[in-house]
Amino acid sequence: MDILELLKKGGPAMWPLLALSILSLSVIFERLWFWLHILNQERAIVDSVLEAARDHWDIARDIANLAKDKPIGRFLYAPLNLSPSDPETFRLALESSAEDELAGMRKGEKLLEAVIALSPLLGLLGTVLGLITSLRSIRIGDLGTEAVVGVNTGIGESLISTAAGLIIAITSLAFCRLFQSFVFKQVKLFHKVGNELELTYRQYTLKHQEFEGASNCEVGS
Repeated sequence: MDILELLKKGGPAMWPLLALSILSLSVIFERLWFWLHILNQERAIVDSVLEAARDHWDIARDIANLAKDKPIGRFLYAPLNLSPSDPETFRLALESSAEDELAGMRKGEKLLEAVIALSPLLGLLGTVLGLITSLRSIRIGDLGTEAVVGVNTGIGESLISTAAGLIIAITSLAFCRLFQSFVFKQVKLFHKVGNELELTYRQYTLKHQEFEGASNCEVGS
């Protein structure tokens, strides 16, 4: 049975289900490419930036700038690119950057949730419409005769839309949960890296202030 024949037998509800399946697949493939692109080099970028930030703040900023095509690079570059400021401003820049990047990582999530909710309902609607059409042709006198065979076939075909709707919803749900787990891991990573970078910044500013204080004392003496 080819796709067109299946669509015809499934009834009118199969066409919106086809549209939902195309929408779901486009989001899934786009998100898979997005996550494969950012996850394979993320740890190396974080380690390089944090290591450089301990001694050379400018080098850490340059490394983050080179990685701005990835969310973790943009997240680190935003506070590193600030002019020398107090730790509170630095922390606010980290939080603001993290919120922007995490919002971008959730792209397509609402679309998948809509597909998950609508697909089973459309499939059920197609089945109900098919049952109405099949049962409408039954007459009391036809019960137990060969005339009912066509009705049984029609009822079986009307269930195609329900099966299609469930398949689309289950597939979309599986990938939606997968992408949400990736976002959850990113939240933990951003929180951990942000804390480490903020601590490094506080130590850096403290050393800088002590150095300036020592220099002023030498000039004054």
